[in-house]
Amino acid sequence: MKISSKAIVSNSDMIKNYKECREKAECFGKIFVLKNNQPDAVLFSVTEYERLAVFIEYLESLDGIDIEKFFESLPKEGKRITYSMDNLKSDIK
Repeated sequence: MKISSKAIVSNSDMIKNYKECREKAECFGKIFVLKNNQPDAVLFSVTEYERLAVFIEYLESLDGIDIEKFFESLPKEGKRITYSMDNLKSDIK
């Protein structure tokens, strides 16, 4: 996942300039909020949230066996990245 540096804001910017941050989230779909230079939160636009909510609601509707089958069906290659500041720096375009 590549993250635009324009989609990263500090916690203090979020507090001081919420409207501007909300507009960035609408533009990029989501923005990453850093606190003490570490990933702290993600602000999704309503559009992005609605897109993801369909998938989340589907997963919540599955029972345990179906969830196991779903996860078994996911590709085994590659791995998910746990984002640290180093990961964010390396993924910034």
